[in-house]
Amino acid sequence: MPALASYDAVIVGGGHNGLVAAAYLARSGRSVLVLERSWRTGGAAVSDEVFPGVAARLSRYAYLVSLLPARIAADLGLRTALRKRRFSSYTPAVRGGRPTGLLIGGGESRTRESFARLTGSDREYAAWRRFQAMTARIAERVFPTLTEPLPTRAGLRALVGDDAAWEAVFERPIGEAIEAAFEDDLVRGVVLTDALIGTFASAHDPGLAQNRCFLYHVIGQGTGDWDVPVGGMGAVTDALAGAARAAGAEIRTGHEVTSVAADGRTAEVAFRGPAGDGTVGAARVLVNASPQGLAALLGDPPPPAAEGAQFKVNMLLRRLPALRDPAADPREAFAGTFHIAEGYRQLAAAHRQAADGSPPATPPSEVYCHTLTDPSILDPRLAARGCQTLTLFGLHTPARLFARDNEAARGALLDATLAAFDEHLAEPLAGCLATDADGRPCIEARTPLDLERELALPGGHIFHGDLSFPWAAADAEDAADGGSGARWGVATRHANVLLCGAGAVRGGGVSGIGGHNAAMAALGR
Repeated sequence: MPALASYDAVIVGGGHNGLVAAAYLARSGRSVLVLERSWRTGGAAVSDEVFPGVAARLSRYAYLVSLLPARIAADLGLRTALRKRRFSSYTPAVRGGRPTGLLIGGGESRTRESFARLTGSDREYAAWRRFQAMTARIAERVFPTLTEPLPTRAGLRALVGDDAAWEAVFERPIGEAIEAAFEDDLVRGVVLTDALIGTFASAHDPGLAQNRCFLYHVIGQGTGDWDVPVGGMGAVTDALAGAARAAGAEIRTGHEVTSVAADGRTAEVAFRGPAGDGTVGAARVLVNASPQGLAALLGDPPPPAAEGAQFKVNMLLRRLPALRDPAADPREAFAGTFHIAEGYRQLAAAHRQAADGSPPATPPSEVYCHTLTDPSILDPRLAARGCQTLTLFGLHTPARLFARDNEAARGALLDATLAAFDEHLAEPLAGCLATDADGRPCIEARTPLDLERELALPGGHIFHGDLSFPWAAADAEDAADGGSGARWGVATRHANVLLCGAGAVRGGGVSGIGGHNAAMAALGR
């Protein structure tokens, strides 16, 4: 079938990275077509009214923003707002038979006092400050490179300029640095969680998948801050879609790309849309899909399988639950990240159990409340009644645990996760849940297999696969396109097909970096 039209660039997938790429290319005068299989843009970064008859727009899949560079927002004229959280985290604990906890944030004096209350001395707080200073130095130096051509490994090491920090984060399993820096098991666990979000690995995994995950979780904006998107995550991707359209990009939703044929100079993209099958020509194709999805479109052998390892639970509450720790204010504890069963030894035990094929007996997870920072996602009547949202993100729950019976495993894990949560509450969480129009509790859970089905994430992996260190491969200059795609970390085996999704080097998270870098490669910059 002859191509119906031809564009300078066709972008496969209208997730946030595809929209960023479309906006940059269109602003540079290129003709751009975005083809998105869903009825809307945004991919995993969308807002939904999850519960029937309840006017609360939750960030259903992705929920916080750290890695989206201010540079991209400024270049594209985005008018989205991000708000700082007043507190970083609260971790409940039991010491001496009494409930207590570690509150980080609210000012230096409050954080120091909380460390002292938990550990009985200032040692762990001093160690915390030193460790945070180390990651801050790395963040300040590494984050700006994410929107530049890939440095070499040696070049990035020289830029970091701190041999001890380089060894701790880039060379040796992060567990070694954590154990050397801290003595308290709970403090060690709080630090380690940044290495395990969406990544199934132990603190001492020799492959360093946990280190790569840790790196991207502590360098955002050059500070490591994780901010709340005002209006929810959908507000961010709606703004990106608006920027792409305003620049002249054409966006067609409900159009699923079925194949891509390329010869290095031109390409033909086949799709299935509301009006039937069609094809379109392109000088370049930018694929905002996983490496597995890219291989399927090109008819190539698939890369190694990816496996997600997270459990996502969305909730709407009538009110926040009271905590067993009498010194903890729920409005402070849930304003940041509320850690559950994430002591260092607890995390290790959960990983061992999952690696052996069993769900963690006490599932580790973390919870945050969007509406304490941004109540705008709630109907004013819900906000006036004191309703709050809670988002729970479970760790060490690999897709393999759900392969036999996803629905049954989901229900059992939800029960175990809520039981672990309840251990730190003065009242059962179930009694605080709001109900929907049909009288059902406002709670939904999503496993890796659910994410694979709903979002085409391979194995439910939120990063499309394990993250990569942000440096160039040794053969980047010898790539088929003269090195442009390889130098930006977005190359495929076809010179005019680029990977612009989370599976690109420096992909993962809601960042737009994959889209920016693919656009720069396509423009030859």
